[in-house]
Amino acid sequence: MKPLYTAIATAEGGRQGRARSLDGRLDVRLDTPEELGGNGDGTNPEQLFAAGFAACFQSAMHLVARSRKIDLADSSVTAEVDLGSTGSGTYGVGVRLLVSVPALDAAAARDLAEATEKVCPYSNATRGNIPFEIVIE
Repeated sequence: MKPLYTAIATAEGGRQGRARSLDGRLDVRLDTPEELGGNGDGTNPEQLFAAGFAACFQSAMHLVARSRKIDLADSSVTAEVDLGSTGSGTYGVGVRLLVSVPALDAAAARDLAEATEKVCPYSNATRGNIPFEIVIE
């Protein structure tokens, strides 16, 4: 792979710490969610992953839609990221993408989302590695 861009971020303190990008545009306080015993005062890695996956997928969806001359003005992608035990003493994540394309019927929206899944860098990075589902809303 020939890199087109490299994001650089440093985390200190793990789930009760801070994460910052090298350029300073991202600077977030991290905290464990209340559901996992933390106080939930900051964001967490799963929220950051969800935001990144949703944004990346929708950007890729716009790319595919442009090639098909589809207007996605009112579309949205919501990512739900689950953190859970794998049952073998380790942890893993799973992703559900909720895709809303009001201008398309369900079949056309599904076709667009499936084509997008082949283009999206996050989808390509996680394919076959995590539970993954696309839900058309």
